[in-house]
Amino acid sequence: MIITKLIAPCGMNCALCMAFQREKNHCSGCNLDNENKPKSCVRCIIVNCELRKQTASGFCYECSKFPCHRMKQLDKRYRTKYRMSMLENLEYIRLNGLKRFIGFESERWRCQNCGQLVSVHRTYCLHCGVDTSAYPV
Repeated sequence: MIITKLIAPCGMNCALCMAFQREKNHCSGCNLDNENKPKSCVRCIIVNCELRKQTASGFCYECSKFPCHRMKQLDKRYRTKYRMSMLENLEYIRLNGLKRFIGFESERWRCQNCGQLVSVHRTYCLHCGVDTSAYPV
């Protein structure tokens, strides 16, 4: 199950992150603090952005500089490596709301074999090992 706090300001669904799904040194997501959060997440330019923090929603899509250079870079990397777009995620949230986005994500990234959420960072389900590279996204 995905909760609203697991949707990062950049549009990343932290429930799909390898660091969140792993058992050892489990990360609690971008919006929550814990000692196991990767240093790259703690220092994240987007999470720490003062302009974004001034928005009512807390999401980048409300920023006057959206999409900024960092968001464009992140989106390109995730489109290329992980079959996901942060910019498309943010547009979906903007148009449909966070609740509908969470419902959409819960189905979109569900393993067709075991029913668990798959990691966007892997081409196989971390729970049952089935190949997810051919799943529609």
